[in-house]
Amino acid sequence: MAKILLFPLRLAVGYGLSPRVLGQIAIIMLVILRITIGYHFLSEGTEKYRAGNWTATPFFANAKGPLAGEFRKMVWDHDGKFRLDEKRVKIVWATYRDRIGSHYGFDQKQKEQAQRNYADAVDQWEYIVELNANEIEEFELGLGRIDKLDHDPVRDGVSSLGGQRESVRRELSQKINPTLKQIDAIWANYETAQKRVATSEQANSQPTYDLVKPRLALMDTSVIDKLLPYFDMTIGWMLILGMFTPIAALACGGFLLSVFLSQYPPSTGPGSSNYQLIEALACFVLAATGAGRFAGIDFFLHLLVRKTHGNSASSR
Repeated sequence: MAKILLFPLRLAVGYGLSPRVLGQIAIIMLVILRITIGYHFLSEGTEKYRAGNWTATPFFANAKGPLAGEFRKMVWDHDGKFRLDEKRVKIVWATYRDRIGSHYGFDQKQKEQAQRNYADAVDQWEYIVELNANEIEEFELGLGRIDKLDHDPVRDGVSSLGGQRESVRRELSQKINPTLKQIDAIWANYETAQKRVATSEQANSQPTYDLVKPRLALMDTSVIDKLLPYFDMTIGWMLILGMFTPIAALACGGFLLSVFLSQYPPSTGPGSSNYQLIEALACFVLAATGAGRFAGIDFFLHLLVRKTHGNSASSR
């Protein structure tokens, strides 16, 4: 009778008789949690891969909080200095002109067309820069103002003055973004024009030769955009299959935690980063419990570990 009366209490505080032992229900829920998070990452990675042009730029560019500056630096050419530097732009475009010609084996006529494409792109760039000369000058002056604010210890201790930096950054972004978007369009059109120089036979005989953005930092969106889809898909499959689960779950949790920190403090609503924090903590639970040992490949790997180390562990 006592068991029947206390059964609701047992459900309320935990069905397992010992809090140190996972019951069957707990194990099943861990497996479901692992597969669910794995599927989430797999679907996100697959979607990014299929999109082809996915980029993390908007996410990092809109970072907020104490670490916002560091996340913004992960945006390729976050301050636009590279795209506004005529010499550096010409070097990249000229290099692409020569290398795509060698890649596809352009003849003399095709090389002349590639040169015309290059000259047209340079003319367009110069026109855009001249047309927006005032905005560019104000932007460059504003960058100097931000640099002074960043090195002013007084503003770091006063929230209202610290917010002044963000206001200046937003104003500068609004001022220069239209110009940078026009320059980005020239980059994209230039790449397309050079690829069209290749004949169908040349294009089919060689893999596509893309205009790669030059590396400006050890890790920025020029690298992240290429790696993240594969990272998501790899982590997703590892969690679904329960393979090396602690490593996969820690990597997954660390990534989600960085997403949370980039939007700290979190806002409310559908765009809140609280969701990433919750999923990150769930990943840490999977790592701590070795959830891949339940209905996963880690079960068989764990058998090898127990067979090798079990006797020595039990003798101590």
